Amino acid sequence: MTNPPIEPLKKTEAEWKALLTPAQFRVLRGEGTEVCGTHPFNHEKRAGSFVCAGCFLPLFVSDSKFDSGTGWPSFFAPLPGRLETKIDHHIGYPRTEYHCARCGGHQGHVFEDGPRPTGLRYCNNGEALLFVPAGEPLPALRT
Repeated sequence: MTNPPIEPLKKTEAEWKALLTPAQFRVLRGEGTEVCGTHPFNHEKRAGSFVCAGCFLPLFVSDSKFDSGTGWPSFFAPLPGRLETKIDHHIGYPRTEYHCARCGGHQGHVFEDGPRPTGLRYCNNGEALLFVPAGEPLPALRT
């Protein structure tokens, strides 16, 4: 069984500003980052799901989270089909940036220094995520 295609969510800059906190807007829509080691999700260890703070699409489950020691929440695998990538040169050399496949919100960068089984480290901004503990309902996708 395959997942249905993800329908893109398009909003204007003004609509996003009205929905997001200033920090979320800076990260998700402006491709910013938070200060290393400052977000509580670095220490989140409960079972649950991490969803895009912009559109509420589930991106990661807690089973794929690990302590990378980098100061940002890190995961070794996203949920299938939930992320899109592009190459960015913002700091002078190429890095693989990833975004929510539904709303295009910037999440972070992926590196090839993660643990097994993938060897990948999805280094995510905590501001770009919401956490839903296991047993609680996921929020309805934002429209």
